[in-house]
Amino acid sequence: MSKQFSVKAKPYNFEFNLDSTALVIIDMQRDFCAPGGFGEKLGNDITLTRSIIPTIKNVLEVAREKGLFVVHTREGHRPDLSDCPPNKLARGRKQGAGIGDEGPMGRILVRGEYGHDIVDELTPVEGEVIIDKPGKGAFFQTDLEIILRNKGITNLLVGGVTTHVCVQTTIREANDRGFDCLLLEDCSAAFDPKDHEDSIRMIHQQGGIFGWTAPSKNLLEALSE
Repeated sequence: MSKQFSVKAKPYNFEFNLDSTALVIIDMQRDFCAPGGFGEKLGNDITLTRSIIPTIKNVLEVAREKGLFVVHTREGHRPDLSDCPPNKLARGRKQGAGIGDEGPMGRILVRGEYGHDIVDELTPVEGEVIIDKPGKGAFFQTDLEIILRNKGITNLLVGGVTTHVCVQTTIREANDRGFDCLLLEDCSAAFDPKDHEDSIRMIHQQGGIFGWTAPSKNLLEALSE
């Protein structure tokens, strides 16, 4: 049995071992984190979503050294948009950046396009799983759950964008499926800092109603012991 680690977190310490834990990096795609992408075209300031790239990279490198199972997710749709609900299409287009529209990095949020892929700094390596999801949550209409079950994973270390949408949705989905989740606070971001802070509180309140939260330094300190 692998060593048990304890991370100082809210509302109390998060306990895990390497064999049953995965690092899940949510939607660190060019469309959300690069100039000209979907996020920016909707009028958002992408400074915050870009600022977490070095922090995630640091955690990712340590995770690889420790042999943690790593999962990357990408939100996007089939080229014919057959898996994109009409209301989702309509909302984007009303704001001037519709899913499937041409953008500086190809068609917005369409699988296979340059903007849909993960930023260069966090490019997955061989053996790391990439989950392409059509919705906000990483479990919706994907095979993520069966992959985690087959690997014996029970604990998730979670980061990515945006905290209040795809990250929080994934943590809520995971919680309902019996996974224990630790949100790495500084490895996540939202376009609005208040949305980020509110999401952190929502996750760990009421004794950890959806999971735990902690800065990544607490995780790295635990892993270095």
